[in-house]
Amino acid sequence: MWAIFRGGRRRWVAAAAAVLLLAAAAVLAVVFSSVPPSAAPTSPPPATASPPVSPTPPADGTASPAASSPPASPPGPPASNTVPAAPAPPPPEPPPAPAPFPAALAGRDLEVIPGAGAVVALTFDAGANSAGLPSILQTLAATGVRGTFFLTGNWAAANPAGVAAIVAGGHRLGNHSMTHPGFTRLTDAAIGQQLSGAEQAIRAAGGDPRPLFRFPLGDRDARTIATVNAHGYLPVRWSVDTLGWKGSSGGITAQIVADRALAGLQPGEIVLMHIGSNPDDGTTLDADALPGMIDRIRKAGYAFTTLDAVLG
Repeated sequence: MWAIFRGGRRRWVAAAAAVLLLAAAAVLAVVFSSVPPSAAPTSPPPATASPPVSPTPPADGTASPAASSPPASPPGPPASNTVPAAPAPPPPEPPPAPAPFPAALAGRDLEVIPGAGAVVALTFDAGANSAGLPSILQTLAATGVRGTFFLTGNWAAANPAGVAAIVAGGHRLGNHSMTHPGFTRLTDAAIGQQLSGAEQAIRAAGGDPRPLFRFPLGDRDARTIATVNAHGYLPVRWSVDTLGWKGSSGGITAQIVADRALAGLQPGEIVLMHIGSNPDDGTTLDADALPGMIDRIRKAGYAFTTLDAVLG
């Protein structure tokens, strides 16, 4: 009987197991049938470059601007068959300004007034002090004589009232350099600076020195004369130096000053005097001798002129 029981139990277990397998199979079938096909994992296709899309040509057959290759460089101006005009010639240079003095006098340092009659030019250099100026201006005004005053730029800058008094008296001015150096030791450029510096100082004080110039110390040569001419100035020297600048300490008197002027008397004579005092003795011999000198020259039949007479 136990054998029958054990055999029945085996059949029951086998049947139960079969039922379970069928149930499991049914469940799996239901599960797999419910998964959508798109849910299955798929490998993405490899990326590929999209081929360039060629633009559709316009209906008229002309090339589309987008299809044209860009130029390698910016386009130039449109071609032209016109020949460019030749550049206009420069305007002609203006004719040179006329010389401020007769061309025949270039290259000279005048010692007399050319072609003058019985006239004398009294000239006064101003480079030191102005001790003798009031007396000189008073004498010239009292006798009705006009003179020519050669001023350094330094003197003009230091004595603007003196420049104004000379101009107010109707007298002529000239350039005597800026600082009174020897010109033969200067370069051409330095000479130009001496001339322009003095001219500016004299003009600033109310005077006009052009075109008359006197070399400081009488120091000149052909080069320096040509350089001064190139700057529009005419050098004027002298016929006689009174030596009044030496003073009484140098053995000079007012009588000697006047005698020297009369001894050199000639048509167009240029007399050199100074307005400053002697630095050692303080004398102003030219100023002291001037009244008697003017009287004696007139008695000799001569009149007076300024150096404007050399300009024609």
